[in-house]
Order: sequence, then structure tokens, then C-alpha cells
Amino acid sequence: MLKKINIEKIIYGGEGMGYIDGFPIFVPMSVPGDELEIEIISKKKSYGRGIIKKIIKPGEERIDFPKFTQEDFHGCNFAMLSYEAQLKYKTLLVEDVMRKIGGVSDVHILPIIGSEKETNYRNKVIEPFAYGKNGEIITGMFKRKSHEIFQIKENMLSSHLSNRIINRVKEILNENKNISVYDEKTHRGILRHIMTRTNSKNEAMLVLIINSKKISAEVSKFLKKVYEEMDEIKSVYVSLNYKRTNFALGKTIKHLFGEKFIKETIEGIDFNISPDSFFQINLEQTKKLYKIGISYFDDIENKYIVDAFSGTGTIGMILSSKAKQVYSIEIVENAVLDGIKTAKENNIENVEFICGDVNKKIKELIESGKKIDSIIFDPPRKGVEEPTLRGLSSHKIKELVYISCNPSTFARDSKILIEEGYELEKIQPVDLFPQTAHIEVVGKFTLKKSEVK
Repeated sequence: MLKKINIEKIIYGGEGMGYIDGFPIFVPMSVPGDELEIEIISKKKSYGRGIIKKIIKPGEERIDFPKFTQEDFHGCNFAMLSYEAQLKYKTLLVEDVMRKIGGVSDVHILPIIGSEKETNYRNKVIEPFAYGKNGEIITGMFKRKSHEIFQIKENMLSSHLSNRIINRVKEILNENKNISVYDEKTHRGILRHIMTRTNSKNEAMLVLIINSKKISAEVSKFLKKVYEEMDEIKSVYVSLNYKRTNFALGKTIKHLFGEKFIKETIEGIDFNISPDSFFQINLEQTKKLYKIGISYFDDIENKYIVDAFSGTGTIGMILSSKAKQVYSIEIVENAVLDGIKTAKENNIENVEFICGDVNKKIKELIESGKKIDSIIFDPPRKGVEEPTLRGLSSHKIKELVYISCNPSTFARDSKILIEEGYELEKIQPVDLFPQTAHIEVVGKFTLKKSEVK
């Protein structure tokens, strides 16, 4: 049965919310002010969830009426909003999560920094393979809460070069049809995912992820053709992923053609990027993000700084031009190796690369007696482990900068740090992911003088 609902606000996660007979209903792809006809798809004790079946009257901030599915907007859950509205709601979501989870209502939240590029900003793209309705090989994205793939010829988030490469790969595959597509139910077939990484020089790395323990002659021949045909492709890899898993990349990644790395330049440093190394997906916004994070340190000169969850060591190497010493900690070995190579090529000698779990290595570093003045965190979405945060004040780490891609875990971790005697001075939201509900924030924490002995 269809129900009418008026959407009142957007909640954390990006869904709109309204009430039916006083009962809250969350509706994906809805906008405040929308008058909708929806289908209730689930109901819990305290809330329900519905999907739009018809827009009776669109909210003022909705664009491209009458589109209303994630497929209409290339899987982007904020793209139905004007960009000005996206920034407004992202700011409100940060305020809301800091109040509800962090217990903080008086912190200074600076105006969000929007992206000059609202589309085609992703420099890393991974798409799964599938067979289309007519038996053709396609790639795309999973429909909401399903493993059914829908195809988009020109994805609004992917770099233009990534779109061209992926489309050409499919054309060549469909010309020959001698390489099968992986079926997750039967665990048969070869083609699992395609990955592209692009840089600001319009160069690309192509990675084909296959269900196999070795690279067949057909796969090698196909990739050679793509590599030789497209001058922009500077590096080609194959990832062997023969396990039943939702992870795209396998543990074995083999280099086939061209260079082993593509490079990207930030603050005059040329960074090496390999298939599995972490590098932010929106370059121009990343430059702003790192500049802000680094600016939050007081008197960097002569300081000993830990760059935790460092990826390829991007932040640490930028810091190294001013800091006395940087300890760069990352668990992904290939990312650490990329960092070491980058440091050597750029004659950076005051960064020590440490491979291992950040939560363990920070403890070891502190207990070893090495001087540490400040720490910059840039963790994955799950945030930082509580024991690590609890130990910082007792070791008198006076200054923390926290970059987060998940405001809810940032709020949780902020609450812990505040309990441990740190003051959260300010938060800067940065929009690295236009058209989606994701938000990046940078926070500055200082140990209160009463806690420093």
C-alpha cells in the first residue's frame, strides 16, 4: 500500500525523514520539502523505511525533477540536491553528529569548504563486471541493497579518462568475447573487476582483477591491446583474486606493462601510486584538506610529529619540510614501500617509515622513549581504537590533528579525547565527495594546561 509523506529534514547518512501518523520514516533520495508517495519497505520499533514511488511536489532544493532513484543519479545519494544545498546539509549533519554522539555543542565549526569540481573528480574507480540483458559484458555499480549491476556509460563521479578507458575495455571484450565474466554464485568465470587510477597529468593505471591463480594468454593479449592502443595508460597490472570474497583486489598483484607507478604532485613532492596504495580520490580538495590539517600545528619547526594511518606518507612528507622529524605509520606494506621510494626520490631524509598496526606502533613508539610533540591522525572510517586515544594524555602528547572521513567516529573519538583532558578547538568540514553524503572533517585538539605537568 502506498502512503503520502512530507519530508522534513535530512538525517546523518543522507536519507530524508518525515512522519506518517507521528511515526518516523526514512526515505532515500528525498529532499526536505518533498511531498511524496512512498512504499514502506521495512518497519522497526522506532522507525520505518520507505522508497519513493512518485514525487507529488518536489522540494525547492531538488534538481532534475522527476528523477528520484540512485540509478538515476549514478548511485550518488546527494545528487538530487543542488550543490549549495548539499553543502548546507553536510554542515548541519556535522553539527548534529557532534552534538548527539560527541556531546559537543559549543565547538567552533568553520564554514564548509566546497569543491570547485562538482563532478568527474574521482581519480580511483573500481567497477564489477557482469553480463547485460543481451549477453554483452558490462561494468557498473550495484543497485541499492542488491548484487544486480546497472551500467552507466559516463559516470558523473569518475574522471573523464577513467570513463573512456573502461568503455574502451568493454568494447574490446565484447568484440572477442573470449574471456568469461565471474559469477559469484558458481565461483566460475574470469573477469571480476576493473580498476583505474588517474592523475592530474591525464595518465592512467589499469588494473584487471580476475578469478584465477595465473594470467592466461588471452588476458595478457587483451591487456596488451588496450595498453598499446591508449597512450594515456602508463601502467598495467593484473590482480589475482580467486577467493570467495567481497574485496575487489586479491593479495597477489602482478605488473604486466609500462611503469610500475603513476605519480601525483602535492606541495612539490612527486608521490608514487601503486594499485593498492591509499591516495585520496579528489586531488584538488585533498590539497586543501592537507593544507588545513598542517596549518593546525603550532610552530611546526623543530617538532617531532607522528603521521598515523599515513598511507603512502603524503602528509608526513609535506610536514617534513618544516618538522624536525616525522614518524610515518601505515599497516599496508606496499603503501609503505611506495612512501620510502617517494622519500628517496625527493631527497627527504627526516621521515622514518614504520609498517604495522597504528594502535600498536604508536604505543611502542611512545614507550621507546622517542620524543613526540604532536600526532596527526587520518584513520579509516572505523576511527582510532579507544585504548590508543586514552593513552595519549598520560604521555603528555600536547597537540593532535584529526582528519576524518566519518564524522560519527570522529565525534565518538572526540568525546574520548575530551574526557582525557583535550580541548577540541575547532572543526573544519571539507567536501571531498560532492554528490554524496560523505563528509571529511579536520579537528584540532590541544591538551589542557591543567593536564600537562
